Amino acid sequence: MEWGFISILLFGLLLGFKHAIEPDHVIAVSTIASQSRRWWRAALAGVYWGIGHTLTLLLVGVTLLLLKQEIPAGWQMSLEFAVGIMLVALGANSLYAYRRGGVHVHEHQHDGTVHRHFHSHREGELHEHRHARRFFYIKSMLIGFVHGLAGSGAMLLLTMETVESAGQAAAYISVFGVGTVFGMLLCSTAIGLPFLLSSAKPAAQRRLTSVTGAVSTLFGVYYMYDLGVTQGLFRLWLS
Repeated sequence: MEWGFISILLFGLLLGFKHAIEPDHVIAVSTIASQSRRWWRAALAGVYWGIGHTLTLLLVGVTLLLLKQEIPAGWQMSLEFAVGIMLVALGANSLYAYRRGGVHVHEHQHDGTVHRHFHSHREGELHEHRHARRFFYIKSMLIGFVHGLAGSGAMLLLTMETVESAGQAAAYISVFGVGTVFGMLLCSTAIGLPFLLSSAKPAAQRRLTSVTGAVSTLFGVYYMYDLGVTQGLFRLWLS
């Protein structure tokens, strides 16, 4: 392997790390990480996001390179608009979980002493089942898949300017994906820390979840407005 291509791969690794910490990516994963009360599960949410993101880029990017096709600008923007819809849906789900009241306090007296017990009915908090954990990771991967689909057009252009063959493109996108996995692993780990530190304070955790949901919802609305109005996607749809 030529040193020139090795340097290209290293550059792709750094770009992948930088790509992972873009606001829409971090906000989306934070809504998932906030639903876990275990630090390692929050960290794995970022890993599964990166896997889904990389699989999409490989599938779409290499296929289009082989076919020598590009994604039309209108389709690219429409796929990015789908990211905005997803952010609003994720945020609304977190806000719904907050309004539903996930944590209850039960009191009883024993020998004249009042005892308080916190109890939760939310899936995955106190009584985690195998199918719930599996769904948690699949959800993270699907979020990464949607993000990868939305970014496949820009990734394709970058890859075409960087490599000379489909094999090199696959290698470049794969290394780029490793960078995104590592970057999102660090982000999701950091996001999970406040929830870990507040594990003894259910009310504080619920507030953090509601803040995460509100940020995701508002950013998703802004994201769609910017694409639809500022960048003219709605005009493309109507033309």
